Amino acid sequence: LLTVTVFLSTLTPKFYFALTVTSSFISGLIFVFEWWHFRKYGTSFIEQVSVSHLRPLIGGVENSPPAPAAFSAGENETSRQNMPECKVWRNPLNLFRGAEYSRYMWVTGKEPLTYYDMNLSAQDHQNFFTCDTDALRPSDTVMQKAWRERNPQARIKAAYQALELNNDCATAYVLLAEEEATTIVDAEKYFKQALKAGEMIYKKSQNCHSQSPQHEAQLRRDTNVLVYVKRRLAMCARKLGRIREAVKMMRDLMKEFPLLSMLNIHENLLEALLELQAYADVQAVLAKYDDISLPKSAAICYTAALLKARAVSERFSPETASKRGLSTAEINAVEAIHRAVEFNPHVPKYLLEMKSLVLPPEHILKRGDSEAVAYAFFHLQHWKRIEGALNLLHCTWEGTFRMIPYPLEKGHLFYPYPSCTETADRELLPTFHEVSVYPQKELPFFIHFTAGLCSFSAMLALLTHQFPELMVVFAKAVSIVS
Repeated sequence: LLTVTVFLSTLTPKFYFALTVTSSFISGLIFVFEWWHFRKYGTSFIEQVSVSHLRPLIGGVENSPPAPAAFSAGENETSRQNMPECKVWRNPLNLFRGAEYSRYMWVTGKEPLTYYDMNLSAQDHQNFFTCDTDALRPSDTVMQKAWRERNPQARIKAAYQALELNNDCATAYVLLAEEEATTIVDAEKYFKQALKAGEMIYKKSQNCHSQSPQHEAQLRRDTNVLVYVKRRLAMCARKLGRIREAVKMMRDLMKEFPLLSMLNIHENLLEALLELQAYADVQAVLAKYDDISLPKSAAICYTAALLKARAVSERFSPETASKRGLSTAEINAVEAIHRAVEFNPHVPKYLLEMKSLVLPPEHILKRGDSEAVAYAFFHLQHWKRIEGALNLLHCTWEGTFRMIPYPLEKGHLFYPYPSCTETADRELLPTFHEVSVYPQKELPFFIHFTAGLCSFSAMLALLTHQFPELMVVFAKAVSIVS
């Protein structure tokens, strides 16, 4: 104690001031880092480290992750367990790189696609459009390298090289349609050339697919190319206003390749039928795909809600409903809206224009903000077209959250909401877009703690600077008492 007293008596006010300033600066840095980490990843860094590394050392047990949320509550348990919690899906209505995404970048100077999203597309192209037999055809070998190129101009150059080797290289036309064409009309011309070449190659593969496993792989690849081209041609027709032609092409494609339902072509068909206002046909498609055994999507759930709302929205009034109560049709519409909002709670803010839209990414996360952006981008006009539908949505959608007070632990009609959607959506959506988060997270304890520590240290530094002798006496007294 005597040694400590002698040591403290030799310290000057400058030392105490330097000490408090340093501690304030360090705690401030910790606070800034904690806040940045929470904004980017949705968790406290200190809390994450303590849970991941310190708790196992002291014998703690981590909480098991929430159940996957891609299926509704009555679906097959085995399929649900094998389903990744946050599986990223190809956006069925993704835009054209050259004709739409690039045009947006030219006008705004903002990059609409993230590197992560484009990298997923590159992987899709390699899986869909290449196979082990590519070495047998020089043009396919060139295209195999083209899909791996990161630079768009290098990919386009490789596509032209492939066409020089083989003027009937369907995948080369696909690449040019997606990335070089600056209008939908130009893209359609390339896809028509791709269709002609793709059908010829597909027929050849069909004739010899049973000869060896390599020929079977080649047939799968040529089938993928043909389906992709036909789908994109239908989307070109839809964008150019030839809606009935687009609907026929989509229906024919679904009949010709019924086993490729995982490509979600029915979502393209639903959107086109809504544009035609063919609501009976929309209901027929929903009757087939809004099934308990099939994965749900925002397009399925919100289209079902839109059809139910259409039956009552024109005459719906919240004041009248509160006086006389809801009719059976109104109850059905409200329940359908609640179901849709539970599946994806981010959509209403876009439909009600409480949040601004951006171009949809090429991949989406079901139940996430990326899926909400993709759905609202194409379907907002359909909700606006039905008088009173948005008013009914506005009056009822928030009631869903009262039914599900703890969505991460327990759902109502679907499995608990996945906790990983925010992180995945931040990877898929551009940085200038404010990602929607559900449920809203409270600030973690360690952010409050570091903020308080930083403020306390700064106050001590200020007092030490203003009253150095008094603070020295106070510090010595505290040291001796402790």
